[in-house]
Amino acid sequence: MNFPIGELAKASGVKVPTIRFYEQIGLLRVPQRTESQRRIYDGAAVKRLAFIKHARQLGFAIDAIRTLLDLSDQPDRICDDANALAQEQLVAVEGKIAQLERLRDELARMVEASCHGPVAECRVIEVLSDHSLCQHEHDRESLATLPHG
Repeated sequence: MNFPIGELAKASGVKVPTIRFYEQIGLLRVPQRTESQRRIYDGAAVKRLAFIKHARQLGFAIDAIRTLLDLSDQPDRICDDANALAQEQLVAVEGKIAQLERLRDELARMVEASCHGPVAECRVIEVLSDHSLCQHEHDRESLATLPHG
């Protein structure tokens, strides 16, 4: 079955601009085009996008996904490289979790010490004004890779 880009987006749950981006950076193969130059995708594109989307949901970087896709295109290869990439991602996620736990602990301390008087006596304002009052490191750079809502 062939899909125009809009139907591919619906079938895969990936937005059209993202599909085009994946094509530009080589994660998704350049599709066939109709005589009117419309992109036409096959079922393999849906599966490949599902792979990419799932890898992104698990936090894999584009370069890691590129390597994993290359590996998936060579089914007879040993999967040591895939295992190593998954291990690296697990270590990165565990680091982010530890950082989030420190952030949670610091925010809990801040909320627990909050006051109900004037702002001049507000512990939240005091702690935000003086990072040295924090018990845990939670610098901005180490949180840069965390999702923002």
